[in-house]
Amino acid sequence: MIHAGHETHAHGAACGHTAIDHDGHVDYLHDGHLHHGHDGHVDEHAIEVSAANPAAEELVMRVTSDDHAHGHDGEEHEMVQHGSHMDYIHDGRLHHLHGDHTDDHGAVRVLAAK
Repeated sequence: MIHAGHETHAHGAACGHTAIDHDGHVDYLHDGHLHHGHDGHVDEHAIEVSAANPAAEELVMRVTSDDHAHGHDGEEHEMVQHGSHMDYIHDGRLHHLHGDHTDDHGAVRVLAAK
């Protein structure tokens, strides 16, 4: 999907957004969306649900070592779209709030944090 409204911003190493290795290219995390600029426009990407990044409850692990809860005021971890939901990026892992616990939805490779 082409993302409109960011024509004046060029993503790159010094743009201030977190860089993510995604599907063999670099995307930049902007307001929970992955942006991939090419050919004069910006595509909006999401992390796909896959064997490496599962979402089904029976395929994921529970996070047992979190030192804090996500979703609070002042949350320091960025969110990213994963399939049809949003996950927090926490130490290179996708954390998904699920009822009274947090699920680990797999690894994400952060190339440069903001």
